[in-house]
Amino acid sequence: MHLPLNRQNSTYAREGVDIDVSTLADWVGAAAATLMPMVEEIGAHVFAAERIHADDTTVPVLAKGKTRTGRLWTYVRDDRPFAGPDPPAAVFFYSRDRGGEHPEQHLAGYAGLMQADAYAGFNHLYEAGRKGGAVTEAACWAHVRRKFFDLARINQAPIASEAVVRIDALFAIEREINGLAPQQRVALRTERSRTLAIELESWLREQRANVSKNSQTGKAIDYCLKRWTALTRFLDDGRLCMTNNAAERELRAIAVGRRNWTFAGSDEGGRRAAALYTLIATAKLNDVDPQAWLADVLARMLDYPAKRIGDLLPWNWRAECRAAA
Repeated sequence: MHLPLNRQNSTYAREGVDIDVSTLADWVGAAAATLMPMVEEIGAHVFAAERIHADDTTVPVLAKGKTRTGRLWTYVRDDRPFAGPDPPAAVFFYSRDRGGEHPEQHLAGYAGLMQADAYAGFNHLYEAGRKGGAVTEAACWAHVRRKFFDLARINQAPIASEAVVRIDALFAIEREINGLAPQQRVALRTERSRTLAIELESWLREQRANVSKNSQTGKAIDYCLKRWTALTRFLDDGRLCMTNNAAERELRAIAVGRRNWTFAGSDEGGRRAAALYTLIATAKLNDVDPQAWLADVLARMLDYPAKRIGDLLPWNWRAECRAAA
């Protein structure tokens, strides 16, 4: 998945097979174009969810004599934490920059819950008068915890250490209720988590009054309290998780890949990468071997009925393979 074409070219050459890098690039482009109906089906499935995760990361893109910074965005549907019956999937998009217009375009037809970080470019999505319906923000406790954890580890800050302990108590409950139905999750959160959250807010406000707003601890507390409504929304909705880890996990593959392929060759290369990440990530989320699935799908796509493309999605393909076994 992460091996750049020039290294694949060298590998083939050692085996006596001379395939030019441009030829390999053409093959990748042709495969991505052939598979675009599948990518679109996956995107439609993701945005039909009641709740999604959203995140983005950098991707260096080749420019004249240098590289510039593009972005890869992912939106993830994963209903398994609340026992949802629909299969998980992830869709990726490429853009030349991190402008807020890009998620607005990606999510033009989506209205529902979105778990995300505090990126300001998402703010227009949360407006009540948004065309197509507002997106409801659910903030990420992992980001909050990370700020306090770093202060506790590096600076030995006692307030930060106590904050981590209190947040971890909430996470411990979440581990126990993972996979339960939404109503059960809300009931247990009401019984066990709500009091902890109320106490945490009260404690944070007390500590905030005793530290400078310019201190790292004060900034970490402000980051949390300014987003308190979005952070605690999970208490009243069993479909929500405490974190945006589902999206962050999908972006790790890109972080690993960057160490190998270094940069995308062009904007078109970035778009192809987004399409292929969509296919591979979704296959892996459904415990499907991406290579076996894509090889079979590519062999069937050209004369496969357009109205039945959904039959080849990873979860349907897996069921077909099991039925044929």
